[in-house]
Amino acid sequence: MDQSPESTEPEIVSREEVPAAVVRATLRMEELPQLFDRAYRLVASVLEQQGLEPGEAFARYLTMPGETMEVEAGFTTTGPVEPEEDVVPTTLPAGEVARLTHTGPYDTLSSSWDRLGRWIGDQGRRPGAALWEVYVTEPTPEADPATMRTDLYWPLEG
Repeated sequence: MDQSPESTEPEIVSREEVPAAVVRATLRMEELPQLFDRAYRLVASVLEQQGLEPGEAFARYLTMPGETMEVEAGFTTTGPVEPEEDVVPTTLPAGEVARLTHTGPYDTLSSSWDRLGRWIGDQGRRPGAALWEVYVTEPTPEADPATMRTDLYWPLEG
């Protein structure tokens, strides 16, 4: 098995729709860290106030990176969130997705996304839009970047 930062073989899985709460923004790539810092704190606070449990931390890219991109950052939830401040409800969609687990630092995620995109094409499938990352390892100061796990999900068209 490949033990590079990508660590797992891509696979196609079916997912059920999952409710989530996010902060949505249109921004430049270099602004992502500030969005993430603000969004995760704010969404966690709103969920606590509304009596909902946060699930997986994720970021969903609604548009592909260009000059700017549209991004949602937040948590899956145990139920629908009521909009409050910049927090809005959304869902991670149901359907077939290509999945890959990336183990390693965030700055090597692009190589895993490239690998997953090539693999989708090799399967004769077409990638859809609005791909997302689930941050399995919490990015604390104590976390070892070499062992951080991020699950990548890329929806597939028909």
